[in-house]
This record gives sequence, structure tokens and C-alpha cells, in this order.
Amino acid sequence: MANAGCGSPATILFLFLFQAALHKGAAQIPVVSQNLVTDNISVVEGEMAIISCRVKNNDDSVIQLLNPNRQTIYFKDMRPLKDARFQLVNFSDNELRVSLSNVSLTDEGRYVCQLYTDPPQEAYADITVLVPPGNPIIEARDEILSEGNETEMTCTAMSSKPAATIRWMKGDKELPGKPKVELTYDKMYTVTSRLTLTVGREDDGIPIICIVDHPAVKDFQAQKYLEVQYKPEVKIMVEFPPGLTREGENLELTCHAKGKPQPQYVNWVKVDDDVPSHAVITGKDLYIENLNKSYNGTYRCVASNSVGESFDDYILYVYDSRAGEGAPRTVDHAVIGGVVAVVVFAMLCLLIVLGRYFARHKGTYFTHEAKGADDAADADTAIINAEGGHSNSDEKKEYYI
Repeated sequence: MANAGCGSPATILFLFLFQAALHKGAAQIPVVSQNLVTDNISVVEGEMAIISCRVKNNDDSVIQLLNPNRQTIYFKDMRPLKDARFQLVNFSDNELRVSLSNVSLTDEGRYVCQLYTDPPQEAYADITVLVPPGNPIIEARDEILSEGNETEMTCTAMSSKPAATIRWMKGDKELPGKPKVELTYDKMYTVTSRLTLTVGREDDGIPIICIVDHPAVKDFQAQKYLEVQYKPEVKIMVEFPPGLTREGENLELTCHAKGKPQPQYVNWVKVDDDVPSHAVITGKDLYIENLNKSYNGTYRCVASNSVGESFDDYILYVYDSRAGEGAPRTVDHAVIGGVVAVVVFAMLCLLIVLGRYFARHKGTYFTHEAKGADDAADADTAIINAEGGHSNSDEKKEYYI
């Protein structure tokens, strides 16, 4: 900072008042008063700080602002200090507010708000200058990785104040790192974090993100994408037939192999035997005509790249030529059996109902010949008595219940 000027009117006035204060109470020590209020300030290097000295109840006492070296910056609304970066923002009986532009590390320290009372009152505003770190730098031990391998990465945030903190993310998952903090010759901090991880094929193309947290910056990060190589993934698909493999039919298999790098070698073999002599192998495809049971066995597709080798198996079982044809008939017999069962059940129910009906109406029926039988000596007399003495057979009637 520049020293106070010695020839300006403001400086002469300040010196006069200062000497008067010394003469009046040189032995008096300033006190920290709740009547005088200020705030601590954190400001990023190169930006502007606002220092405010506020008086709750002023009795026309003079307010002044001093720098950490106790040089007067402002006395009332006058600036004795020759530093144009300090500018008056507001001056009244209750406030002295001053701005400091283009703040640097040399401006850091304790500033004093002073109120000329008896004894003088003081309040303190600590200015902390924040220095953001440089762009984070990620370094990887290995550029290309193989699945299952372990690797290391480092992330460095240089020349910050205070020290930054570093976090690691793999995709959306946070990973633990090992930080190291160094204080440099210019009283700045350099932070290095080391990350160790084991990679798999699912990590290929996933970003590793280094996030730097610091009060002077937000969303400060760098990232590096993982490149992971892995051995092939192999899968056999049946192209034909869609159902059972029967004698006399054809078989077509396709081998799908995917890896990084792409598999350079794909081959078909038969486990514990030779592939049939008339089988046709074209790259990833296997074709066998006119199947018979001698072809039964395990057929294997093998694929490999620079990382390793993988395979998938298909078990062939050849059925009789008419295998599976009886299945629909079995279904028809089952349907017919079900219908018959329903009909038998209905007939049984009907018989039960009819039996109960006849059981309820069972009894003795009478003919006309039976009337007066108790009083007749023989059958002819009984008939005559029943018909009122008439023996005409055409008038005879029987009633049944």
C-alpha cells in the first residue's frame, strides 16, 4: 500500500486531530464496543471488497477506517491514504462504507473501524483473500486397461488458498481417494489426490471425474474416460429348426461373439468327437444337413481376441422323425374325455332327481272293483256293490296316481 500523503489539507487536519487526541488522552486504550459494528469479509483475489463501519448510537463522534498497519484510510469522508483502489461508497453519522477494488494477497489482514469517543471505541473487520486453484489435471498410469486389472489416477489442484478438497466420481458413484496437501514457497497450497481402482468390462467408456471443491470456485472439475478391453462374450443362436431337431431335418446354428477388441478368431468344434464330415462351417455359422442320431453331442463355438478366449455350447439331440406328432391327438382325446365326463355327470344328476320325485309320490291306488269289497262274499258281488248294483263292464274305470 502507498504511505499517507503529508501535504494535503486532509492530512494536515488529520494530524492536528490526532495530536489533539494524543494530548488529551495518550494513556487511554481503545475499547471494543458493541455500539460500533463491522463484518468479516472473504473476497476472491482480483475482485472487490466492501468494508462497512456502522454506529448504532452516534453522539457526533468521528468515524475513521485504518488498515492492518493502522494507517488511516478514511477519516470521515476524506482519504489521507494515496491508494485509489479505496473509494468512498457512503458516509453519514451512522456509517462509513468503503470499497477496495482489485484485491490482492497483500490486502489481507485486520482492518480497524474507530470511533473517536472517550475512550476511543474500535471494531475489527478481517479480510480473507481467496485464491482459486488452477485447472485440475488428471493423469492416468494406464491409457488402455484390461478387465480385472488395477490402475491408478491422480488429480492435482495447484496454487490455491485455502487448500482445495478433491472428490472422485465413477459415473454417478463416489470413490475414495488419498489426498496430499503441500504448502508452496508463496504460501499457496497444492493438493494431489490418488485414486486406485480395479476395472471390469462394464467400466468401458465410463468417465472418471475429479471434482475440486473450493470456496472461490464452483463446479470445477476434469474427467477422463476409461478404455477397458475384455475377452469375447459368446452366444449360440438356433436359426433352424424352430422346434425339435428330428431325423432327416437340417440344423443351422449361428455364433454371436462380441468383445474389445472385436474377436479375431471364431471356430466350431464338437466336444470329445469330430464335427460331422458333411457339416458346413462358414465363419460364425454351422450347417448340418439330413440329421441322424449319430450326430448327437455337444457343439462348441470358441472365440478369442488379444485379451482371452471364451466359448458357448449347444447340445444336439436328434429325435425320431415322427417325434412330437402325437401331441395334438393327445389333446383331442382329452377334450373328448372331458365331454363324456360332463354327459355322464348330467345323467347321474337326472337319475337322482327322478328317484327323489318318485319316492315322494309312492302310495296305494284303488280301482272301482275295490269299493265295497269288505262287504262282498265274492268278487262278482264286490263289483256289483261298487257300481251301485250295475255290472256293465264298459262303465268300469281305474285311476292311477
